Amino acid sequence: MQAIAAAPPDLVILDLNLPGLSGFEVCRLLRARPTTQHLPIIMLTARTSEGDRIAGLDLGADDYVTKPFSIRELAARVRAVLRRRLGPDAMRGMGVYRGRHLVADFEAVTIHVDGHPVKLTRREFDLLRFLVENRNRVLSRDRLLERVWGYDRFIETRSVDVHVGRLRSKLGPAGRQIETVVGLGYRFVE
Repeated sequence: MQAIAAAPPDLVILDLNLPGLSGFEVCRLLRARPTTQHLPIIMLTARTSEGDRIAGLDLGADDYVTKPFSIRELAARVRAVLRRRLGPDAMRGMGVYRGRHLVADFEAVTIHVDGHPVKLTRREFDLLRFLVENRNRVLSRDRLLERVWGYDRFIETRSVDVHVGRLRSKLGPAGRQIETVVGLGYRFVE
C-alpha cells in the first residue's frame, strides 16, 4: 500500500492470500481512496469458488484469474483491462517503438531499420517484441523460452541464442541494442 501511494502503478495484479491484510481488503482500500479508485486491479489467486469470484468483482476488481493460469492469457487480460481503462486513443501509440535506427510497429507488424523494411519470422518478431517491451531489463534464456516459445515447448536454451543471433543480423545497426549479459541472458537497451 505504501509503494502504491508513493508511485501508483498502471495496474495491480493482486493475490487474495496475503500476509496481514487480505487481497479483498487491499482492493477495498484502493477503491476507497480518491487517488487509486480507478486503478485497474486483476485478482490472481488459487481461490476458485464462485463466491470468491463474485466478492472480488463486487469489490471493484476489473478481472479475476484463478491458478493455475497461462502467462499468455494473463498478459491478454492485462492488455484488455488497460484498453478499457485507458481507451483506444491512449493505447494506439503503445504498440510502436521508435529508436535511433529501429522503428517497430507491433500492432501493424512492421519493422524498419534506418527507414528500410525488415522481414522477420513470427518467432523473431515475437522475440523482438518481448525484448523491446522489457527494455533495459535482463531476460534469462529460460524466461525468453517461456514467454516467446510458450510453456508447452521443449526447446533447448541454445535455440534462444540462435534466434537472437539471426535477429541481430537482420536488424543490422539496431541489432547492437540487443546485448548479451554473460551468464544471465539478454537485454534490449535504448
